[in-house]
Amino acid sequence: MSIGFPGLILILLVALVIFGPSKLPEIGKAFGSSLKEFKKAVQGINDDTTK
Repeated sequence: MSIGFPGLILILLVALVIFGPSKLPEIGKAFGSSLKEFKKAVQGINDDTTK
């Protein structure tokens, strides 16, 4: 199931209303670092299973 562009815009607008414009950069930074750590963990699991 894909969200699509209109769904993404709707989610961003709801986040803007809930958190306000001053908190969005902090939330984006936290989400980006969490995603990076998750990818690193998944890569580590894949490396462990292929050995």
